[in-house]
Amino acid sequence: MDGRYGRVYQDSAEKERRFKIFTENVGFIESFNRAGTQSYKLGINQIADLTNEEFKASRNGYKMSSRLRSSTVTPFRYENVSAVPSSMDWRKKGAVTAIMDQGQYAATEGITQLTTGELISLSEQELVDCDRSSKDAGCEGGYMEDAFDFIVHNKGIAAETTYPYAATQGTCNTQKEASHAAKITGYEKVPANSKAALLKAMANQPVSVSIDASGYEFQFYVTGVFPGVCGTELDHGVTAVGYGTSDAGTKYWLVKNSWGTTWGEEGYIRMQRDTDAKTGLCGIVMDASYPTA
Repeated sequence: MDGRYGRVYQDSAEKERRFKIFTENVGFIESFNRAGTQSYKLGINQIADLTNEEFKASRNGYKMSSRLRSSTVTPFRYENVSAVPSSMDWRKKGAVTAIMDQGQYAATEGITQLTTGELISLSEQELVDCDRSSKDAGCEGGYMEDAFDFIVHNKGIAAETTYPYAATQGTCNTQKEASHAAKITGYEKVPANSKAALLKAMANQPVSVSIDASGYEFQFYVTGVFPGVCGTELDHGVTAVGYGTSDAGTKYWLVKNSWGTTWGEEGYIRMQRDTDAKTGLCGIVMDASYPTA
């Protein structure tokens, strides 16, 4: 890998092992692109020296919650919406924060977008350090809705600038935790396995979604409308920030990831929307929610 990714290895043996993995991955990427049978392309990124198993272990940390910690879930407010725009991109409306890189760190619960009025980057590190529910496990990952519950019970959350991301699990800084930049009253669930419901919600605000991001092709996605390959074993929390139709006529969901700007389309992926699967591509309509101000 070239120097732009800032990769540092423990010793020459580790460097040699990583180079072998990198070479094998480049071979796969080049073979895939030469075939030219898909609507998307793969490319080298900052995780091209990881095996797929290492990639999944270090980047995907979603953990499904088996219970609700509070009564802050409210009915789906967009149920009776009858029409939505043909396309939506919340980036153009100033409602999406900058792409971050979670590093080799599976703290999924705090990475998804929290839109609470004025656009502020909120502290993922506070969630990692201070949320100690049974399902949210710091560096071992977590669940977005448990994070929403934490913010409600904590009566707010600090700004990223106050409690900055450290890509490691630390002791909760109670002073920083008490410096609230935003708060939410609860969250709402999008009805599961309903593409129409997710579309209605996304037409009104960014939505936290869970997906299966474990595939080899997903690891090296660089551009185009992604149609798979992926399953429905949800393992990663991301933010759906829009939808649209490609120049070729393929409908897509616009999804913000947390693997830095060298992955995908400067940190984003367009995932095919008009699939036959009830669960949506990669399970995107199985578990979606959004915070309420």
